[in-house]
Amino acid sequence: MSHIQSILPQLNGNIFLTDGGLETCMVFYEGFDLPYFAAFDLLKNDSGVDAMKRYFTKHMNVASRHGVGFVLESPTWRASSGWGRKMGYTEAAVTEANRKAIALLSTLRDEFDDSSIDIVISGCVGPRGDGYVVSDAMTVAEAEAYHAPQIVALKEGGADLISALTMNYVDEALGIVRASQATGIPVSISFTVETDGRLPDGSTLKAAIERVDRETGNTPAYYMINCAHPTHFAHLLESGGEWLLRIRGIRANASALSHAELDEAEELDDGDPIDLGTLYGRLKDMMPHLTVLGGCCGTDHRHIDAIAHACVTA
Repeated sequence: MSHIQSILPQLNGNIFLTDGGLETCMVFYEGFDLPYFAAFDLLKNDSGVDAMKRYFTKHMNVASRHGVGFVLESPTWRASSGWGRKMGYTEAAVTEANRKAIALLSTLRDEFDDSSIDIVISGCVGPRGDGYVVSDAMTVAEAEAYHAPQIVALKEGGADLISALTMNYVDEALGIVRASQATGIPVSISFTVETDGRLPDGSTLKAAIERVDRETGNTPAYYMINCAHPTHFAHLLESGGEWLLRIRGIRANASALSHAELDEAEELDDGDPIDLGTLYGRLKDMMPHLTVLGGCCGTDHRHIDAIAHACVTA
């Protein structure tokens, strides 16, 4: 077993579930107003913390019922300095929020009543700009400098790895990998794609993964796809090629709407959990090495349970 596998048991071939769309659940089901879709803002009061505890516990219970591991993803997708500044947070306050987020997950892991399942704590990093559109773009060096403070805070808080979610252009992903490498913590990179399967900057997923690997010496522990419906990218996974072996996780949206349509939607489209589970089952059949399975916008514990039924029970 390699050192990285001993740290990250989700690389050992066993399925690990993760959560669904934290932010959409907090907004549409719990009634919170999340400025800039920033879930870390909920850490500032007991009601927000309690809501997240309920949310994560429901998802962990699904993993327990199916006898599989779980990746606890921190609510820090927006907890970087630029977004914090827009919300009135100082840099010190943003750093503290990242540490507090990991502390919350550590407590949940320690107190969970099923010690038979492996639970990995992931420090979530999101884009500096919009998740759906390439905005506020940076060079690789700028991205490394921007994301480094959050990555350091997440590691110091006790995260097992960094997960960069909703990456929509390659240079920012490269900067996050380099910052994680310098900090000494494993990292996974999750790209988002449009309805045609390409990144919002027009790159192919294959080209994006191959460039990051080429320029970092295959540093990412694995890659994922998130914030897109399986119908948007399933055709890519049928194409074959060594690069597909680097994709180990899927966190799909419940809705088949495009990013632009989701941006304009005033009601939550939670799709059909059973249908989403069936689509995941087909993805798992195509790519047996997929081991990290969760959801993104519009999904909750019902979708994760359906995914587990299709990919674990089946």
